[in-house]
Amino acid sequence: MNLITAWFKRTFSDPQVIALTLALLVGFAVVFFFGAMLAPVLASLVIAYLLEGLVSLGEGSGMPRLVAVIIVFLLFIMFVTLIIFGVMPLAFQQLTELVQQTPAMLAAGQKSLMRLPELYPDLVDSNQITDLINVIKAEMASFAQRVLSLSASSVVGLITILVYFILVPLLVFFFLKDKSLIINWLLQFFPSNRGIVDQVWKDVDVQIANYVRGKFWEITIVGVVSYITFTFFGLNYALLLAVLVGLSVIIPYIGAAVVTVPVLIVAWFQWGWGGEFIYLTIAYLIIQALNGNALVPLLFSEVVNLHPVAIIVSILLFGGLWGFWGVFFAIPLGTLVKAVLTAWPKRPDREAVT
Repeated sequence: MNLITAWFKRTFSDPQVIALTLALLVGFAVVFFFGAMLAPVLASLVIAYLLEGLVSLGEGSGMPRLVAVIIVFLLFIMFVTLIIFGVMPLAFQQLTELVQQTPAMLAAGQKSLMRLPELYPDLVDSNQITDLINVIKAEMASFAQRVLSLSASSVVGLITILVYFILVPLLVFFFLKDKSLIINWLLQFFPSNRGIVDQVWKDVDVQIANYVRGKFWEITIVGVVSYITFTFFGLNYALLLAVLVGLSVIIPYIGAAVVTVPVLIVAWFQWGWGGEFIYLTIAYLIIQALNGNALVPLLFSEVVNLHPVAIIVSILLFGGLWGFWGVFFAIPLGTLVKAVLTAWPKRPDREAVT
């Protein structure tokens, strides 16, 4: 007990440490308890981070900040309009078609699976195959019902969509326009001597900004290249699968492994084990390899590298706490933890050892 008391007095006798601790506790508490209510604000902050780079480029070319903000904001509205009215309806249409074709695909898959007991009688039993097929059919039927029932017809869903359409653009505009004003307002709640807080904020701000912008470009590039590749080979549901492949990069390592399954399943049901299937698989694996070994190092060269184990632990921990946003910000949040540990005051004897 005396050791804990001595550590507490020694560590929290520094006002900078107290300010950093309070900032972290308040930030985590707000997101944890009010994350659902503040979802439009969080989404707007992400988009503002994404657009800040373009605004800075405009300012660097001599534009007043307000003019740069207006131009970038209008480009953002045009891009969102294209996604909502151009890409999403086609992707949803292909998803509906895929669900409708599921029974035929299952029938073809069942025919192939029923051959396994004949080929490997010592390893596979026909009853096992029948049970597996029944489970797959039940899961696909349940999934089909959920997909086909998706609609904005409910009052709550319609209101939520309207809130996002109205509030998010407004918040993005004001976050960009009044960035300095908002930051200065927040800083007035911290002590004037806030060296540790400034150090952590400076590191994390750079990391989050670079991460959000890099992740946007990674999603866009991987999705577009995948769509061109799938279309070139004539793969069914090319747009839907390309969107899934693009979004899969949000979750490092795990996303790429998961999205590979539907891509290969659709290709197999379309072509079987023919040459088209092999060529498409090779092309898809090349896209994933180039993304991991060339595109990611290029886009995230300024982001602090975390060990793969730290990344996976961050995804599991923050994803469990905050769902999608926890997964999306797993790497920046892991970087935040690393920055705090780096900036945290160390005992003199430990500094001598390091």
